Amino acid sequence: MITQKWRRICDAIEQDIANGTLQPGDRLPTEPELAARYEAGRHSVRRAIAELAREGSVSVEQGRGTFVESGPMLEYAIGTRTRLHRNLNSQGVEVTGELLGAEITAASERVARALGLLPGAPVQKSRRITYADTLPINMGTGYRCAKRFPDFVTRRDLIGSVTETYKSYGITDYLRAETTLHSRLARPEEAKLLRQHPQTPVIVVRAIDQSLDGTALSFSEVIWSALRVKFTMTNERD
Repeated sequence: MITQKWRRICDAIEQDIANGTLQPGDRLPTEPELAARYEAGRHSVRRAIAELAREGSVSVEQGRGTFVESGPMLEYAIGTRTRLHRNLNSQGVEVTGELLGAEITAASERVARALGLLPGAPVQKSRRITYADTLPINMGTGYRCAKRFPDFVTRRDLIGSVTETYKSYGITDYLRAETTLHSRLARPEEAKLLRQHPQTPVIVVRAIDQSLDGTALSFSEVIWSALRVKFTMTNERD
């Protein structure tokens, strides 16, 4: 059976999206460029784009072009108790992470203030990237008092979650003390690691978590893909 040209164009573009050649937010080539690439007429190209848009793979923006869609957005609730795995596992998503680096460093004034330490105090700094299934959704940097949590990074990699790692230190529960959010365009390294176009937005979330007695446990700055996650603020504790 001979596959129609418009269908072959669809299949080729979908393959480029699947293998990462085309990233969420990328603009597709123009109609003439696609017609030349696939040796097809403009009518076949238009039909292929229309089908991809119908399937939700791309969006057509009048006057701007055709862009790769990011797929269904995940919902992330931020409240008194904010838990990564609980937020995402409930949506049928498998959460995995990759450690990008860790070191003991001197606390900056901002980090020291957030953790209730003196500037220059030793803190454990770690950088991680988080995946929802196989798609990267955030990359972040976390800081904790090195004296209190000397091997937190090692334990977390073995245990698999922040909540369970805190339990290994005898901390059975913790609360979100402060959250701030702002948006900006992705920087080159962020866009590369999050697999999105540099001219698409990210959400920067800075947070302080504390134990039930009010002692600061961590300060973090996490860069979220605004194409893949939307946030809801809630006052619920559970």
